[in-house]
Amino acid sequence: MNLNRRTALALAASASLSFARASQAAPSPFQFRYALASCMYGYTPLAEILPEAEKIGASGIDIWPKVHGDQREQLDALGEDRFAAMLREHDVELSCITQYKLGPFGIDDEIRLAERLGCKLIVTGGSGPRNLKGAALKEAIAAFLKKLTPTIKLARDHGVRIAIENHENNLIHDADSLRYLVDLAPADAIAVAFAPYHLPQDNEVLCRLLRDLGDSVAVFYAWQHGMGCKTKLPKEQELLQMPGRGDLDFGPIVKTLAEMQFDGWTEIFMHPVPRGIPILATTDKVTAEINRSRKYLEQHLIE
Repeated sequence: MNLNRRTALALAASASLSFARASQAAPSPFQFRYALASCMYGYTPLAEILPEAEKIGASGIDIWPKVHGDQREQLDALGEDRFAAMLREHDVELSCITQYKLGPFGIDDEIRLAERLGCKLIVTGGSGPRNLKGAALKEAIAAFLKKLTPTIKLARDHGVRIAIENHENNLIHDADSLRYLVDLAPADAIAVAFAPYHLPQDNEVLCRLLRDLGDSVAVFYAWQHGMGCKTKLPKEQELLQMPGRGDLDFGPIVKTLAEMQFDGWTEIFMHPVPRGIPILATTDKVTAEINRSRKYLEQHLIE
């Protein structure tokens, strides 16, 4: 059958539209993009930690400084070239540098380092008055962002986002403070590191907040409160922070992240007591525990 040019173009346009509609109707299956949180392994050498990334399905590593881990200090000792070579050797990217210790006003050099290493994200806390509510909270967050303007500009210039974690006894500490932060901050430079541990252990609250924050969430910590992480507990009780062990049902959260097509980093996470030790006695046991939680999370993707 011979087609004139107009008919051929019309058929091609119709086919493209049908394909676009089909693509919209059937988005690709959701998958978590995992990052290995180095502090889960305590002060274990990077040479021992990096091979574990593949074992837990992680394509990135989030390096922590003392006291939680010492991998950030290890980077300095190794040198940037050797560290970058180790990342390439294990096909792992530097997903994040976590720097609570330096705080948001002390990370300028970390931003420059991140760019040199191809890292797009730094996690820190929000500095300011603690546990405010309502209008006072919103005003304090606006003041915080104004004070942070030079660092925000630096981050933007270097292609790095600053992710603020919600943390108890902090400026950014609850659902309202996260919403204010996202409303007031420039989205290209400021993001959220979402920590369920520090929020009500209520799926309705957590899922609604995730939807409200949307693509501002750059890191999702798969982490629940359990029995807390401040006092020494028997290991089985300490591990209740991990997905699939404590009371929080991650099923609705997983479904919400899938509906959002969340494309940030997911870190299966907890804090040991004292800080700086691995969550379990050996590297193999840490990896096995992360994988147990990973299997639990992914089961909810097929339900």
